[in-house]
Amino acid sequence: MIAGLILAAGESRRMGRDKALLVYRGRTFLETLIANLYAAGIQNVIVVLGHHAETIRNAVNLAGARVVVNRDYLRGQTSSLHAGLAAVAGDSPEGVILCLVDHPAVSAGVLRTLVERFESARPRVLIPIHKGQHGHPIVISRELFPELLALPPEVAANTVIRKYRSATEFVEIADPGILIDVDDPEAYKRLVEGEESGE
Repeated sequence: MIAGLILAAGESRRMGRDKALLVYRGRTFLETLIANLYAAGIQNVIVVLGHHAETIRNAVNLAGARVVVNRDYLRGQTSSLHAGLAAVAGDSPEGVILCLVDHPAVSAGVLRTLVERFESARPRVLIPIHKGQHGHPIVISRELFPELLALPPEVAANTVIRKYRSATEFVEIADPGILIDVDDPEAYKRLVEGEESGE
């Protein structure tokens, strides 16, 4: 079993408003990710909130997802990863597929491909790539959970991920959605314009 872990606790400073509440294809970013994880066959979905947690809770359909509130979200993304991994550890998943709320263009089909590849090969880390560029989400084996949980909150999770590069599998994905990071208003505008043009 693989759990889905969505990190949505940040302040969205560059965007100027909560990225979890931005709309993509008729749903909020957060609803889109939750729905796609379910559509990919992932039943155990954990959402980590922090900044404006109650506002997001009240505005988004979180049905079926388990919500964890990271009170220390100002300490950085690793603190949210800690909160999510601690919540999922009791379920003893084989790994987690780690989704960032500002990557809403990842399809259910891509998620399913990553899960199936992980379940068949069981690498320590699984990273999607498109035309040579690394994308999201990544899948992390439970073997790495203790090291990730031991990281100081201010240290990026990539510190551990890079350590296991020789045990990482890279999966070529045709869908460029794995590279779309909506971090500021210009990126959001490009996403919406691409949706309107049918890209």
